Amino acid sequence: MKESKTKSAKMKKKRVIGFQVLEEECIWMKAGVVNFRLCDNDYDCYNCPFDQGMRKALNLESHEGQREKPGWVQHLQKDYHGASRPCRHTLTGRINAPKICTMNYECYHCPYDQMLDELDLGRPLHAPTYKLVSGIRIADGYYYHMGHSWARFEHGGRVRVGFDDFLVKLFGAIQTLKLPPLGATLKQAQVGWTFSREYRKAAVLSPVTGTVLATNHRALEHPEITNDDPYQEGWLFILEPKLPKRDLKGLYYADDGFRWMEQENGKLMSLMGPEYEQLAATGGGVVNDVFGNVPGMGWNRLVRTFLRTEKM
Repeated sequence: MKESKTKSAKMKKKRVIGFQVLEEECIWMKAGVVNFRLCDNDYDCYNCPFDQGMRKALNLESHEGQREKPGWVQHLQKDYHGASRPCRHTLTGRINAPKICTMNYECYHCPYDQMLDELDLGRPLHAPTYKLVSGIRIADGYYYHMGHSWARFEHGGRVRVGFDDFLVKLFGAIQTLKLPPLGATLKQAQVGWTFSREYRKAAVLSPVTGTVLATNHRALEHPEITNDDPYQEGWLFILEPKLPKRDLKGLYYADDGFRWMEQENGKLMSLMGPEYEQLAATGGGVVNDVFGNVPGMGWNRLVRTFLRTEKM
């Protein structure tokens, strides 16, 4: 049983698990080129090592000056003709209704493909389900970083980012946010953005490496929603990741995330004093606004210990 759990944990570190992405079959499998292969890159074919390896193995041509098409395109072009060509988003389960490809699988200039991406950036988020760890909400299907931010991998590989519930309970109602501008490049475990409460500021580490595609203007205008609803309405920005599989090594997921959050809660209770440490041993949870409600819990101490960043 222990060996089985260890293998499962290792697989989660190698496979990008998309939030509410129900389809799993690789498009190379759907194209009939390989007998069995499950997608492990959240249908981000352009940055998929397996797709790149298949292209090389099959000596598929690429055109200089154009974004290289995924290798499975040529096989679908050969096997399907005209009105029988299924859209790749139908094949991957991104859309439920049957859709015919009218662009010869040249997705980079397909209006429908662009429309789906724009809808994903603008539409309301699906609400996650939660589990409680010592009174801290953990959203199912999210990845967690040691600096107390989350990363949610969405269909096609894009990553949505926000604060976790532990952070908002530590620092209380955030008053201002300073998010990275569109086009900025963030690196995992390096400072990505800042927030403040009155005159105190704190920097937060980015959970993944990538380029900023969109920011949540509502959160910028009303930072309090990051406290009220950190996992849904209070998201911060969306990234185009550069090295998602490599970044998984620095993230917690599922059971690993629960255990890590319990450790963080225990560390906090220890800092708060013996009476709180005993409370943690009996399953006691974090109070709301630790900084504002627990005497002696200095801002800089909380930032250094839990956000893993320095005084600003």
